[in-house]
Amino acid sequence: MSEEETESKIFANRRPSLQRLDGIVPDVIDSVPNGVINVRYRSGVDINLGNEVTPTQVAEQPLVEWAADYGNYYTLVLTDPDVFGRNGPKYGEYKHWVVVNIPGTDIKRGRDLTEYQSSGPARGTGPHRYVFLVYKQPDIIETDSKIVNTYSLEGRLFFDVRSFARKYNLGEPVAINYYHCQFETSS
Repeated sequence: MSEEETESKIFANRRPSLQRLDGIVPDVIDSVPNGVINVRYRSGVDINLGNEVTPTQVAEQPLVEWAADYGNYYTLVLTDPDVFGRNGPKYGEYKHWVVVNIPGTDIKRGRDLTEYQSSGPARGTGPHRYVFLVYKQPDIIETDSKIVNTYSLEGRLFFDVRSFARKYNLGEPVAINYYHCQFETSS
């Protein structure tokens, strides 16, 4: 068995169940992806389908991998559907990170449309779900969109990952992971 086949089996055996997705289906996406994204932060924290982390633990851009068909391109999205709290008004999602045209899982060779911005839920909004999604692209995404840098709010509010996926003909995501995070008080 090749290394790629072994890797695909490892990832495929971790298919999330609908019960474990904490309302992400239907709040963010329409169906449960087959794969799970491996996400590890430099703080040593691994994301594991809904574990609770602190903003400090997820401050830096993580290492991200998924079962990929090499020779294909992928899009990675990190979105927060709970911008105003899980029970607050629904004005869309907050876009934390978008990378397109990723060959396999080599994110550094992809194109950032929105640079990584860490979690920063507001006081009093409770735990937020931060959702990583990977889409297999049908082709290279051609866009002249200006890159949203790490410190910019431009284009981050009122995001809708479904509309984004439709715009670029991405279909449903092939892999997912997510964590919960809430306001962190200073010690």
